[in-house]
Amino acid sequence: MPRRPAAVPPAAEFGEKDFYLDEFRGRSVLIALAATDTASLGGPAAVVADLIRNGTRVLVWWPATSSGAERRLLAALRRAGALARPRPGQHPPLVRMEPGPPEPVSLECVRTALWSCSRRTRLCVVSVRDDGTGFPGHPAGLAAALRIPKLVLVDPRGGLGPGAGRMSFVDENVLETLLHQGEAEWTGLGDRRAVLVAVRTALEGGVEAVNLCTPDGIAEELFTYVGSGTLFTRGDYCRVAPLGLDDFAQAERLLERGQREGMLKHRSPDEVAQVLACGFGASIAGRHLAGVVGLLTGPYAAERAGEIVGLYTITRFKGEGLGERLVARVLAEAEARGLSYVFASATHERAQHFFARIGFERVTPDDVPAAKWVGYDPRRRARVGVFRRALPAVAAAARA
Repeated sequence: MPRRPAAVPPAAEFGEKDFYLDEFRGRSVLIALAATDTASLGGPAAVVADLIRNGTRVLVWWPATSSGAERRLLAALRRAGALARPRPGQHPPLVRMEPGPPEPVSLECVRTALWSCSRRTRLCVVSVRDDGTGFPGHPAGLAAALRIPKLVLVDPRGGLGPGAGRMSFVDENVLETLLHQGEAEWTGLGDRRAVLVAVRTALEGGVEAVNLCTPDGIAEELFTYVGSGTLFTRGDYCRVAPLGLDDFAQAERLLERGQREGMLKHRSPDEVAQVLACGFGASIAGRHLAGVVGLLTGPYAAERAGEIVGLYTITRFKGEGLGERLVARVLAEAEARGLSYVFASATHERAQHFFARIGFERVTPDDVPAAKWVGYDPRRRARVGVFRRALPAVAAAARA
């Protein structure tokens, strides 16, 4: 008798954590822990357990600063459910390494040992005979040597910058600027230069992204839109392209979050599907969908107009120009289609400021197609701001 397929939960039931777990599923993550006290291992151990249940292969880099260090880490992983209690004669998923970058021959041995270990449990603890000075350089070099796509550096000092001044996101270009002679010191990050060098080593070695956070903040850093530390990516960190079918689930979750925050108008499932069908996405580090927008043209074909709909970027990247990139891509598409103008409507003050800042003119509701307002909530229309922008070719023809 054929098995009944498992029910797929609707997108509304997915939260931020599920959104990120989707990105980790089927991939490898190296979580490197600086030498720390046992009490700080609870957060990282719980994250490791979540990732393993998610189908992620996890390598935990751990400095064995004392004879009991390995036992303390394994105990924390067992308490969190990341590691089962061993049966008689069964060895824990543990690979011991010497500090320092592995030579080509020894690297082959390391690869063999790690795969033999992690193929059984998706978890492998890399125990390094280290006095604590190998962090973060050694795990960064190891991640690069193994071509691990994601490296998480867990440091009690957390991400770059204090409190509200935290640098939430750093791409490769900003990283190079910080590493110029004296630049890190001038910006108050001189004591983090070793971390910056390690991150550069990882990114140049092929690691897609590096997270830097505290032990207590690791779940927030990996599983929320806001994060708690600093995310580093390579220079080609952002790519804007039409949404593919496999992007729709992630994009729908972003739109739903924008609706819950009050940034976006509430739409029915059919209306959301319409936005996705004409949508573009901004992908970070080649995989992570961090922003969406749609160019709706069907209802406005007679006026040769297009509407910007569903523009939303996740919190972490709001200051990184993703919104501008998405709108620029939409404008290019609209011009290629021969549209006369594009328009957008927004009730949120921040969104209104955004459109005014990037060159849209505020107009009245009567200055855009009447089809826009069919079935529109009158109360929302009374407070909506409408913004319009003529396309360059059309504007030039009008001046001729």
